[in-house]
Amino acid sequence: MASSSSSDSGRIAGTLALRTSSALVAASLIPGLPDDVATVILCLLTFPDQSRLRATSRAWCLLLSAATLFPLRRSLRLPRRHLLCLFPTDPSLSSPILLDPAAPTAWWPLPPLPCSPQLYGLANFAALAVGRHLYVLGGSCFDARSYPLGQPSASAAVYRLDLANSRHCWERLPDMQLPRGSFACAHTPSAGGLLVAGGGSRHPMFPSIGSRTGSTEWYDATAQSWHLGASMPRDRAGCVGFLARGAGDGGEDEFWVMGGYDGYTTLGGVVPNDVYCRDAVVLGLWSGKWRVIGDMWEEGERRRLGPIASLSADDGRITEVFMLDGNDVFRYDFASNRWLKEATTRRKIPNTESCGFIPMNGELYVLRSAKVRVEASGPWRQLKKKLAMEFQVYNPVTKKWRVLTTHPPVDAPIDFRTAALCTVEL
Repeated sequence: MASSSSSDSGRIAGTLALRTSSALVAASLIPGLPDDVATVILCLLTFPDQSRLRATSRAWCLLLSAATLFPLRRSLRLPRRHLLCLFPTDPSLSSPILLDPAAPTAWWPLPPLPCSPQLYGLANFAALAVGRHLYVLGGSCFDARSYPLGQPSASAAVYRLDLANSRHCWERLPDMQLPRGSFACAHTPSAGGLLVAGGGSRHPMFPSIGSRTGSTEWYDATAQSWHLGASMPRDRAGCVGFLARGAGDGGEDEFWVMGGYDGYTTLGGVVPNDVYCRDAVVLGLWSGKWRVIGDMWEEGERRRLGPIASLSADDGRITEVFMLDGNDVFRYDFASNRWLKEATTRRKIPNTESCGFIPMNGELYVLRSAKVRVEASGPWRQLKKKLAMEFQVYNPVTKKWRVLTTHPPVDAPIDFRTAALCTVEL
């Protein structure tokens, strides 16, 4: 035990040598504590708190800067930090916000997305985090210069935000070759880029209105350019995607696309109704060929695919894929191509409410807007309802639920049918 402690102390001391030549040696980080202990304490703070505390002193600003903090956390072998990024509405009007699940009250706003003043109502975009970078791709928006105003148009714009930069600023990347919204998207580690498929011009309130596409393209981060790939077997929009590393024949990486709709009919000849896909398609990244997976459920079992969350191991390999269907969580069985019931939410969610579903730290988070009673300060001590967000967290290993409540910095309930979620790992 003593040898382990001494080795850890030596490793910390060696890590702190990264900053011995800087101005950090001018004063202790926390008076009364050794610098190695103070460094570990500051590294374990939540991401929003670290951002706020940079202004405390010059020593803290240098230590909590991205150039020092991220290598330091890796050298100290501290656990990876998973942050939730929430886009409540149009990111060009409403700031995206970060939440550290280690402290459910630690929300941190990000700058709004730069956008043309003629464009508004951006929705159905893809939010994806790759390392320290946060991407916003495509979507559907309205153009004030077009006619009719009620018809959305797909966007090909791509933006990137470097979360490791102390000055957060969105960077405009090359546009996708085809504009699209409500599409499947995943990160491809082998190419260091992005892969998108399907989509179209998805209306946030009337999803049956708009175009559909089966095109596929991938982004080369080194060359900073988009390239078209093999199209899907048929057009599909409203779909979700994930990358299964080493899941194919010979350990081939595969890009899975599930759900969505490939057409629509009308009820009574008047009301449009989507025709949802029950099957999935898979793209082999080495072969460049698509294969079709059969129907994942029987007729009448469910109307459409629910929100998807995939858990991955430390090496990035997908281990489990889950779906939220009403109040039930289902696990996908790759062998039988069926969804098997895993659990039921601890608190019932009305059918009229929308909810989010996302994985973090090996657990599944079910998010919903709620109003909780709080006691107002003052002589009357009245109970008032305050807008809050409820997290129902499920651990697939222990098969147990826990419930968290936090108050996000938003003024209205979040509609998760149009809000976007992604997980950032730092």
